[in-house]
Amino acid sequence: MKPTRLLSLLLVCAFAVSASGCFKPPRNMPEASVIGFDGTAAVPPDCASLSRPSLLTDAGIRRPSMQWGCATYTNLAAQVARGEDLVAPRTLGPADAAVAASAVRRYETGRVIELDKSTSRTSK
Repeated sequence: MKPTRLLSLLLVCAFAVSASGCFKPPRNMPEASVIGFDGTAAVPPDCASLSRPSLLTDAGIRRPSMQWGCATYTNLAAQVARGEDLVAPRTLGPADAAVAASAVRRYETGRVIELDKSTSRTSK
């Protein structure tokens, strides 16, 4: 094998190995328990506490730190309907088989109930 070919193969392998680790999040990612409850509603986490320094450099300059999970947990806190469920979740009740069977029967017979136009939107 020619030395230039060997060198280029080694460079490609070195780049592939180094690039494969670039997109992995840190191992100590926060859990969903960072979402709090103040007695009335879910409280999103303080994003500064989720900040992790970047291990990557760009042309010799260290990249800014990342706030892993900040947007995810902030959006999740905004979507929680009952904040109490974060502290003491309710138990899952039994499924209503009659309602499910009725929906399947209506679908099979072509008698599907249309969505309420005043509260639902079309996918268009």
